[in-house]
Amino acid sequence: MPSDRAPSYYALLFSYVLPYFLYVFALMLPERMLPKPWAYAVALAASGLALAWAWRWLVPLRGPRSPLGSVLAGVAGGVAGTALWLLVKAPFYEPGGEPWSPAAFWMRLLASGTVVAVFEELLFRGLVLRGAVQWDRLRRAGAADPLGETLHEHGPAEIEPGAWTPLALVVSSLAFAAGHQFAEWPAAFAYGLLMAGLWIWRRDLLSAVVAHGVTNVTLALWVRSTGSWAVW
Repeated sequence: MPSDRAPSYYALLFSYVLPYFLYVFALMLPERMLPKPWAYAVALAASGLALAWAWRWLVPLRGPRSPLGSVLAGVAGGVAGTALWLLVKAPFYEPGGEPWSPAAFWMRLLASGTVVAVFEELLFRGLVLRGAVQWDRLRRAGAADPLGETLHEHGPAEIEPGAWTPLALVVSSLAFAAGHQFAEWPAAFAYGLLMAGLWIWRRDLLSAVVAHGVTNVTLALWVRSTGSWAVW
């Protein structure tokens, strides 16, 4: 790869995946080894450090439009996302569920409202959606190996803010849904489309990151206030 070319998707993959992997890995440890509050604290710290280390290689959160406008759009989108999640997931869960301890609840809320919103939007809308756009464009242009060319010869920095294709929206939303529990797949897919809609409208990731954080926090508070622990 020429030295003056921006890093490819393949070269950047580790930087985008590492925060996600560290977060999930910390939560997979047996509770006898790491109780839930500590597991979320470790996950928060590990993924936060990974984000800080990788930040120089990640696409920017800001776009060409006003950051304040994107923050406000994100808040509105986050509240709408909570309603969407509850509506779509309603047929797939039973009311009630085992309540979380206060320490575990607040640590999870803190983590999901901050680093989770950042690294998931960077991964699924910053990398996967852009990569799917590049792949779909090459595929439609008749490239011999559109996926291989996308991964090794192109990078997310080449894709203009807000770019999309219908197929790219489906691919990125399916990838986002796959990272959730089976019963959450329909809700996660719908939510992925909503976040992609913010990317298209605001032409940045900032609005989606804010919306994702707002949804995670408001959903957690709704679950705690209603006792519907199975939703979360």
